[in-house]
Amino acid sequence: MSPLSSAERALLVTIELERRFNQGAPWPIEDEANELRELVASAGCRVASEVQVRRHTPVSATFLGSGKLEELAALAVSERADVAILNQELSPAQQRNIEEALDIKTIDRTQLILDIFAQRATSQEGKVQVELAQLQYLLPRLVGKSDALSRLGGGIGTRGPGEQKLEVDRRRIRQRISRLKGELDKMAQRRDATRQRRKEVGMPVVALVGYTNAGKSTLLNRLTKAGTVVENRLFTTLDPLARRLRFASGQWVVVTDTVGFLHRLPHHLVEAFKATLEEAQDADVLLHVLDAGDPLVMEHAEAVQSVLRMLELANKPLLTVLNKVDRVEHPQTLIRLENELLPAVPVSALHGQGIDELLATIQRMLNVPADGPS
Repeated sequence: MSPLSSAERALLVTIELERRFNQGAPWPIEDEANELRELVASAGCRVASEVQVRRHTPVSATFLGSGKLEELAALAVSERADVAILNQELSPAQQRNIEEALDIKTIDRTQLILDIFAQRATSQEGKVQVELAQLQYLLPRLVGKSDALSRLGGGIGTRGPGEQKLEVDRRRIRQRISRLKGELDKMAQRRDATRQRRKEVGMPVVALVGYTNAGKSTLLNRLTKAGTVVENRLFTTLDPLARRLRFASGQWVVVTDTVGFLHRLPHHLVEAFKATLEEAQDADVLLHVLDAGDPLVMEHAEAVQSVLRMLELANKPLLTVLNKVDRVEHPQTLIRLENELLPAVPVSALHGQGIDELLATIQRMLNVPADGPS
């Protein structure tokens, strides 16, 4: 059973640590709250109430102070909230203690993202990656939580509580994690074979990377007529896609799409999806797709760059695609973005604006002749 459902009412708690804020963190609490709201909407849960909290440092046992927890508990009752969702990553002990204080189910940012991933995965590889990330998240949270496994609905360890049961659950989860890693290794080997065949026939690879909901799927559809499902919500596309694109010269290239990035993307989620993200590692060119009309476009750009550095892809040839230019109100904004994110090409993947220039730029970066047979 999914941790969240449309029948549940959520109390959203956005926490800003003042110490981090005073050091110049680029995400003010209002923007953190907006993203949390978008994530909850993508998960299909209804919002009962929202609270913003500023703290200098977190309390080790409960993250929030006792007075604030009492206030949230009263608000949860008055607003008939079924679940509290915090925008921070909580330790297992903090999550348990907050849940006891509020007397409602408590979910942190990582579990919320995992819930969305679980809803979006459709391919076998995507499902394996999500289950692996869920189990790695769950394992340290088993102590004292007799209902922990029921949140994944896998049918494992759903009997009564007890220390012996916890040990059985831990062993089963570790065994399952080992099997899932083995499955991912086999899938990675098949991907390696496919990539090797592409290299042998001299087919270049262009990989789309970008912040979630920046329009990567729309761009893939525009370039390759892939027919990918496009929706205005976070993490619509989770499973990797690879489609062929033919230039006017006759040269074929492979265009791959990857899972959308997010700021403060939990490290073990990146680890679980490394097999998918390896598509970008073998790419000849990375297309960094940005929503040029988003007020946080530069923050999104830095979040993507942070993940690329984590994946050791920061030195790859990269072209910034300033998408959704039809939503940019002031021309000077677009000029500034082009100057700050060189090389950059402004496009509207939805309406086709700038696509010819984008294709020509990709050809130059790949050293593909502009016309005539390759």
